[in-house]
Amino acid sequence: MRTGAENAVTDVPGLAVGHAEVAGGLSGTTVVLAPPDGAVAGVDVRGAAPGTRETDLLDPRNTVQRVHAIVLSGGSAFGLAAADGVMRWLEARGRGFPVPGAVVPIVPAAVLFDLGRGGDVAARPTPETGAAACDAAAGGPVAQGVVGAGTGALVGGLKGGIGTASAVLEGGAVVAALAAVNAAGSAVDPATGALRAARLGHPGEFPDVPVTPAGLDALRAASTAPPPRLGTATTLAVVATDLALDKAGCARLAGMGQDGLARALSPVHTALDGDVVFGLSTAARPAPELAQLIALQAAAADVVARAVVHAVLAATTVTTGVGTFRSYRELAALS
Repeated sequence: MRTGAENAVTDVPGLAVGHAEVAGGLSGTTVVLAPPDGAVAGVDVRGAAPGTRETDLLDPRNTVQRVHAIVLSGGSAFGLAAADGVMRWLEARGRGFPVPGAVVPIVPAAVLFDLGRGGDVAARPTPETGAAACDAAAGGPVAQGVVGAGTGALVGGLKGGIGTASAVLEGGAVVAALAAVNAAGSAVDPATGALRAARLGHPGEFPDVPVTPAGLDALRAASTAPPPRLGTATTLAVVATDLALDKAGCARLAGMGQDGLARALSPVHTALDGDVVFGLSTAARPAPELAQLIALQAAAADVVARAVVHAVLAATTVTTGVGTFRSYRELAALS
């Protein structure tokens, strides 16, 4: 198994990713745009404090079969407003579920908590932020770290952010993930200071990050700091493939993505987190046979875990009016 050309969710043909940040704040929105005719979708919600929109629609028992975008946003429940801007953007381009005289874009969304981390609680995503993320959406390389929904993210006392990864299965099908990592739990192994899921990387995928003795002490201290208040964390992810899946299959794909979060973060799915994973299928390839389906589901867990590692490695230290949020790389190198 190898990574795709960009080692990103955009290695699934037809998907595009855009980020937008909030002016004067430490928050933002990330959008994953489906192909113009949409993508089949499912969802798996495991965190105890989720903030979501249109997830009931993804139940296999319900009617609408395809979505046109997935929104991941900061801003806690306020950030769900970003999906309004994404809907308007899609509607203006005729992309949506056809109804008499119009189209209704189907845009499931989930949010993470970052309120006030930039100093101003009112600086949070709006419909304009969502539209700006759509304007910025493109295939190809995906910006990682302190961008979009990861702008104000934290993970286990360190700066979190956006990460992405992909894998190409035997036969050429692709499975890939994008994660906004804002967890109450830690991505760091306290015994060594290494990132928990770095062992899942492909050869040469992750840079070697030496951890000094002082760095190990600092990383341990960060991961054992008092936990945030209830509902102030959450990791969000999208895991996608070009193999044809129905809504139930996409929900199972999302569930395997949650296993990836469990490999990369500890603890995860806590009372503090609202962890949500969306599964997407562009259905550009035929439905998988059983052996390929099992390989797809196994790889889904791995790409989500690897996306978490990329998010933590790409994050940089940020200082705002309320404090300094230090990155993994900075603390690991302390002398």
